[in-house]
Amino acid sequence: MRGSWFVAFGLGALVLYALLAACNMFWGDLNQDEGWYLYTAGLVRDGHVPYRDFAFTQGPVMPYAYAWAYRWVDRWGVLGGRFFTAVLGGLAALGAVWLAGRVAPPGQRAAAGLLALMLLAGNVYQSYFTTVVKTYALSSLWLVAGLVALSYTAGRVRAAAAFAAGVLLALSAGTRLSAGAALPVAGLFLLLQRRRLGHAPWLLFGIGATLTLAGMALPFAWCAPEGFRFGLLEYHSARAPGSLQQLLVFKAGFVSRLVQAYFFPLLLGAGLLGLRWIAPAEKAGPVSSAPGVPEPMAPALWITVLAITLVHLSAPFPYDDYQAMVFPVFAAVLAAALVRYVAEARAGAAGATIVAGARCGDPWMAWLLALVFAGSLFSAFSSPINQDWFVLGRDRIWWRLKKQSSLQKVRDVGAWLGKNSRIGDVLLTQDTYLAVEARLPVPLGMEMGPFSYFPDMPTDRARRLKVLNRELLVEQLAGAPASLAAFSGYSLAIRSPEVAPLTAGEQADLWARVKQRYQEFCQVPDFGQAHTVLRLFRQRPRQSGETP
Repeated sequence: MRGSWFVAFGLGALVLYALLAACNMFWGDLNQDEGWYLYTAGLVRDGHVPYRDFAFTQGPVMPYAYAWAYRWVDRWGVLGGRFFTAVLGGLAALGAVWLAGRVAPPGQRAAAGLLALMLLAGNVYQSYFTTVVKTYALSSLWLVAGLVALSYTAGRVRAAAAFAAGVLLALSAGTRLSAGAALPVAGLFLLLQRRRLGHAPWLLFGIGATLTLAGMALPFAWCAPEGFRFGLLEYHSARAPGSLQQLLVFKAGFVSRLVQAYFFPLLLGAGLLGLRWIAPAEKAGPVSSAPGVPEPMAPALWITVLAITLVHLSAPFPYDDYQAMVFPVFAAVLAAALVRYVAEARAGAAGATIVAGARCGDPWMAWLLALVFAGSLFSAFSSPINQDWFVLGRDRIWWRLKKQSSLQKVRDVGAWLGKNSRIGDVLLTQDTYLAVEARLPVPLGMEMGPFSYFPDMPTDRARRLKVLNRELLVEQLAGAPASLAAFSGYSLAIRSPEVAPLTAGEQADLWARVKQRYQEFCQVPDFGQAHTVLRLFRQRPRQSGETP
């Protein structure tokens, strides 16, 4: 392949990546998590402490990272948070390119990196979930960076690389707990390599990881032990799938949706396995990774992907989008495996060594790059997410088109609420992305949005954990200093920690209490996540003689 064609494929992949990120940034559907993740980051920026001053159910790294970038949220609202997330996702993708080059054989590093970039660039699903404000982009960045550092533990900088790998992988776990599965895999990998690498790498890895985990956990375990334990352990373990049949359905659904979301990369992986079994390539010479890379690095990456996937699958309600954080690692190790197979096949046919075998300029490698680039383009074009940018859904035989993007609608409503609220007001809402756009606080206990209502929790404990039980929610509905209220279909509808729907009677009682104090004056159709109806309320004038 001529250099110009290689450059053209690289530029094409970069343009595709940037284009899909921009489309998802401006037109991607809203997610409730975006609101309360950004809202809690704003609280941290203002000096509040997670688990002590507000409830939080992920590791502490994300709110502090987003607090650092909150000036973008101050300026652009949710769009600013999406921009920062897209930057993190882009850095994780570049890390995957680097990682693929590290584990590919010499002579194929550039091709492996380009293949990894293509696999990431053409996946609209991956682009969406590393652009909207979720934990995945940040956790993926730490994960990939830690594995890149791990790949240098056989070189001259092995001590520093091992320590950095421990720190970075611990930060990934501190962003999203499931990423912690990478820590024992990497530690065991270095321990098994101690005869070749010495004892320093695995010891320094353990020291880096331990110090980082302790630095993240101990301050919160000291100042808010109950809230820290509840947010990271009790909240997640309280959900139960129900019967065995329901459990199996959820697990099968996870696998099915995962295959749908990552069909082309998984197809390539299955095809490679088939070729390895049916037509194994002859190894005409030594096959090694880049200098300084521990030789079994690629198997360690596969095991890391598998370990994190099994953790996700073991969740009572496994969501396929959890895999967005580990897909860059999968793309990197798959890309390296593909170029390795082509290099082995080409070198074996020519009777040459791998180093002198297929490179980017070889026709075999050119066809592989062309195939993956074409497949990525078709995959991007065929994603059902593309339709969601512009279409609300189907009404019998008619497609319902959006009059404006979901993001723009929340920006418009939030700006109106902020402009028409009184000084000192809070916004009575469980749709916290509205509070972010309105630049208004929500009542104490509502920071987690629709997941902040624990109706059966004792009042004393709910106060300590900074959530709402029934008594505290009724108090807020009756007395929060809010002249305006906004409730979508997610509001006053979910009980935690089960994340189950409230009964019709419970919802009717809460709505009756809202209407005692507030008067509905507007409805906004097709609002926010799942395009429910947003109902806007204004506080009723006080009757004469009524106690303020």
